[in-house]
Amino acid sequence: MPRLLTLLLGASALLAGCQAGDPPPPAARTVLVQEASSAPLSSGIYTGEIRARHEVDLAFRVGGKITARLVDAGAEIKAGQALARLDPTDLQLAAAASRAQLAAAESELTTTRADRERYTGLLAKKFVSQGAFDAKDNAFNSAQARLEQARAQNQISGNQAAYGTLSSEFPAIVTAVLADAGQVVSPGQAVLRIARPEEKEVAIAIPENRLAELKAAKNLVVNLWADQKTTLRGELRELSPAADPATRTYAARIRLLNPPPEVRLGMTARVALDNSADTSLLIPLSAVFDLGQGPLVRVVKNGKVASRSVRVAQFREDGVAITGGLQAGELVIVSGAGKLVDGQEVQPKPATPPARQR
Repeated sequence: MPRLLTLLLGASALLAGCQAGDPPPPAARTVLVQEASSAPLSSGIYTGEIRARHEVDLAFRVGGKITARLVDAGAEIKAGQALARLDPTDLQLAAAASRAQLAAAESELTTTRADRERYTGLLAKKFVSQGAFDAKDNAFNSAQARLEQARAQNQISGNQAAYGTLSSEFPAIVTAVLADAGQVVSPGQAVLRIARPEEKEVAIAIPENRLAELKAAKNLVVNLWADQKTTLRGELRELSPAADPATRTYAARIRLLNPPPEVRLGMTARVALDNSADTSLLIPLSAVFDLGQGPLVRVVKNGKVASRSVRVAQFREDGVAITGGLQAGELVIVSGAGKLVDGQEVQPKPATPPARQR
């Protein structure tokens, strides 16, 4: 009994010691943060695609079966380079038939010329009537006309034989392949789409309530999605007079002024209107929330959460432009800020920049 009592007293003391100890402090919550960076204000930003000003669909002038396609999409071609060929059998047969018709017409003209000369002499000697001579003269004129027709047809057939090879009249880049070897195409059916790369522009779509802003814009700034550090100047070259029936937007073309070689066809670009000297702070869209008292953001200061009432200038596709309530360089919480409270200890972790998320 004394030994059992001693064990019970020891266990009770151990339990009392455990209950009397303070609970461990909660671990600091990890939050994703991003620095508030300066960005120019703009009246609108539109996403578009780098396109060539001159784009052409190449097609054969004659129909037939494609026997070879000599280039692929993305190939750089030279003027006069062979791009595709048709089966030459029918074209060669037509050219041979045209040459035979030309030879027959030349032979017929020779015969009718000899008859006319002979009847000219007989008419002078009064051995034939004027009507007989006129018949020979008409036959000669008809043969001469048929010879001219045969010559023209022979030239057309020769040209058509050359049309069996598809080529471009100027250096370009193949942007699309619309037909392949083994396919039977009709005259004028597009086979390849090519673009001349010397003039590049951005194709964008403008809503009808922004047409006046686009026309009045003095400065157009173009940024590449692949290289956001590259800034290009542009100018409005073309604005469609009618809206697209499906999207109800107006197609616009922005000419790029002196684009570098890094700008390639098909790249994604953003066009900003009225880029001015006024700047704002750009933060992610997910960083702004509202609890009923206006827009807020939460920042990390000295390892703790702090709220900031901000003034929003623009909601843009690349973030929110802030013109008040926030300082450049502050660490803004970009995810889950609405679930935190002021004074809460957190562990900031830099969010992955958009350029590295691709």
